[in-house]
Amino acid sequence: MTGSWEARYATEFFGTLILVLLGNGAVANAFLKNTTGNDNPGLANGGWLLVASGYGLGVMLPAMMFGSISGNHLNPAITIGQAVIGIFPWAHVAPYLIWQFLGAIAGQCLILALYWPHYRQTTDNEAVLGTFATSDHANSQLNGFVTEMVGTAVLIFGAMGLYRGMFFHQNIDIANIGVGLLIAAMVISLGGPTGPALNPARDLGPRLVHALLPVPNKGSSHWEYSWVPVVAPIVGAVIGIWIYKIFFGL
Repeated sequence: MTGSWEARYATEFFGTLILVLLGNGAVANAFLKNTTGNDNPGLANGGWLLVASGYGLGVMLPAMMFGSISGNHLNPAITIGQAVIGIFPWAHVAPYLIWQFLGAIAGQCLILALYWPHYRQTTDNEAVLGTFATSDHANSQLNGFVTEMVGTAVLIFGAMGLYRGMFFHQNIDIANIGVGLLIAAMVISLGGPTGPALNPARDLGPRLVHALLPVPNKGSSHWEYSWVPVVAPIVGAVIGIWIYKIFFGL
């Protein structure tokens, strides 16, 4: 990382904003009524590949833009996991998290503004919430926790390998593409039970927007589940980065 800490905070804000804008924007295009990606609420027309592509590009593009400045965390679980393992200073964890959450909130507000007519036309409350935050589709917080924990552990383990692996450590842009593809693969393969979030800011920031703003046709923000996509990714990130360190070092 080469930027000043102020520049790093700014890139975490804008990077997380882009992540949420492209990721949840793809969900809105797939879920909401009469969009170009879907003329009915749900996944039938837009498809899960549309959503996976949005999240994959939402991570890959900021990584190419900002990775050399801030490390492109865009995710409180990554920041905390790296701090726990000793490769990121604890003194800057709180500022990183604050700017990540603010970026997620700003990105979701842009989605709400852009898709406002389609929110007004979509009467399915769960489809509306799905464009903001995740949920436990099996009505099991335990299943949601396990899904988010394991998914984030695999994500962090894979990202560590891509950025520190012998093939890519001299070509960071190839590693960035790999991380984008990894995110897309995670959404496709592990997205069934919860969404998934894999990122506390990506879920909690937009969930706050859903709860606090006058979103058309919104129902419950499901705060009883909201702790899962916050706590489970953090636990998973610590597990994933520790496993990588034990077997391959840092």
